[in-house]
Amino acid sequence: MGTVVTGGILLIVTGLIIKKMIRDKKSGRSCCGGDCGRCKGCH
Repeated sequence: MGTVVTGGILLIVTGLIIKKMIRDKKSGRSCCGGDCGRCKGCH
């Protein structure tokens, strides 16, 4: 039972992280954004 609960929590957290990454990319707040003048050295 503990394995199922832990797996469920990890699945939810992973889903939330992916959702935030997609939202950031759509709003232009991704790491690079294609503007080398504003680059923070992400790659």
